[in-house]
Amino acid sequence: MIDIGYIIKLHRTKQNMTQEALSEGIVSLSYLSKIENQKAKANSEIIQALCNRLGIELTNIPDSNFEDKCKKWYDMLYDRFDKQEIITRYEELQNVMDKSINNQTIMFEIHKIRYYMILRDFQKALHKINELHEMADSFNSPHKYFWNKFQGNYYSFKGEHQQSLQCYKKAEKVHRSAEIEEEEIADLCYAISIQYSNLLNGLEAINYAKKAMTVFQQEYNFIRCAQCHILLGISYQRIKMNDNALENFEQAISLSKINSEEQIIQLAYLNLGRFYGLIGDLKQSIKNYLRVLDSESLEYEAKLEAITSLIQNFHQNNENTKAKEYLILAEDTLRLSEEKEYYDFYKYTTLVYTYLLNGKLKDFESILEEKFIPYLKQRKDYQYLVFYSKLLASHLEKMGKHRESMQYYKLATSSYDQLIKL
Repeated sequence: MIDIGYIIKLHRTKQNMTQEALSEGIVSLSYLSKIENQKAKANSEIIQALCNRLGIELTNIPDSNFEDKCKKWYDMLYDRFDKQEIITRYEELQNVMDKSINNQTIMFEIHKIRYYMILRDFQKALHKINELHEMADSFNSPHKYFWNKFQGNYYSFKGEHQQSLQCYKKAEKVHRSAEIEEEEIADLCYAISIQYSNLLNGLEAINYAKKAMTVFQQEYNFIRCAQCHILLGISYQRIKMNDNALENFEQAISLSKINSEEQIIQLAYLNLGRFYGLIGDLKQSIKNYLRVLDSESLEYEAKLEAITSLIQNFHQNNENTKAKEYLILAEDTLRLSEEKEYYDFYKYTTLVYTYLLNGKLKDFESILEEKFIPYLKQRKDYQYLVFYSKLLASHLEKMGKHRESMQYYKLATSSYDQLIKL
């Protein structure tokens, strides 16, 4: 059982109350510090006095339905609920939590990590992780499971895939003792599969995607099955099993259409666009990227990827007029985006082709050499390092800058070697 001292500290810091103000007339300052840091166990009278000063009630369950209300809110964080409804439910629960210490206090605090990520408030998510970190050793098994999983979610959103995978694997180790439901474990397997996919470990990505899909099939959860088929398609593509990849992408589309799940359908088309682009079928690649843009409810990142990929494909196909049309659409979309830093990749891609297609060749060289290629190196994005290093090398070669050209051909080769190792 978690020590109540940490929970008292949480309530004190939320109220911006100093240790001096809380301890005065109840315990010494040093003793309160020991209670809060789990170095001393206070008796029930002291705990009650501290709770009274904080204006909170020490109880098991504030009302008969409260635990169910908490669990329903937890479930909302996994589904496609309206954000405003999630916020409203959160505020209702927080009002109760502000006035009591109960058996949902810690689980509620842990779920705030995911809640903040849904709101795209990564700063608050990180603050909550740091706030809970010092008490993590005292978490029970269910707490540890979600604590590690949500940290994995955070690092995944931040693009730190190795760190994310480590957190997910810690959650996987504890799930049996935590008595976690099968569908929740399947969701963890799906999350692990995504990280293996991001780390270009195709075989492990396939292994975990299949584990997840086995459970989703038993539950007749066609949407989650479709998501697994997309992951399998990506993974089979990376190990050059193209027939298997194509079959999985098409299966994802079929399952998504059963529930008219537009976002998953568009994600499948997006991956089909990538698939055909990688095998050199630009016509089919363009066709699928255009299908992505047919959706009015398309998320910014999917829209930006489809647009920038169309620009690349039209340029490779010597259809520069069409490429310029989509450059305008890319610029308009980037202006509408609220998360500017999150879309740096697409910003750089758009600038590269803006300069290239409009003959601003010095700017083209500059953005690649000084900004985009260093950015890709930092991210260890070897796939795009190969592509853009070759693009720059080919341009420099045409300009007669053979020494500089060779430098970027070498970078493309070394980046490809890294891809092979992964």
